[in-house]
Amino acid sequence: QVQLVESGGGLVQAGGSLRLSCAANGRFSSIDPMGWYRQAPGKQRELVATITSGGSTNYADSVKGRFTISRDNAKNAVYLQMDSLKPEDTAVYYCNARYQGVLKWFEVWGQGTLVTVSS
Repeated sequence: QVQLVESGGGLVQAGGSLRLSCAANGRFSSIDPMGWYRQAPGKQRELVATITSGGSTNYADSVKGRFTISRDNAKNAVYLQMDSLKPEDTAVYYCNARYQGVLKWFEVWGQGTLVTVSS
């Protein structure tokens, strides 16, 4: 069974920066893509950014130019550098990944890490 372990959330003032990390633990043939989603209070979970093992990225329009996703394939880890944070970025951020098991692909979520941006 694969688990995603997240770290890096916290409280920051508007305009500040935070870096989230997520590492995949367990057995799998490959893991692709990896990404981040977020869920603000009273709202649905939404895509923030994803990245493939080849480095192709996809961002939500609301974070383009402010957030940068990256990954370390050797460590099966994905990172989210968040700059110029806004109060509306406040949410629980979830790491997400698809991994290949014995016969098929599975999807897994991290436990979530809270990011709070004060005005």
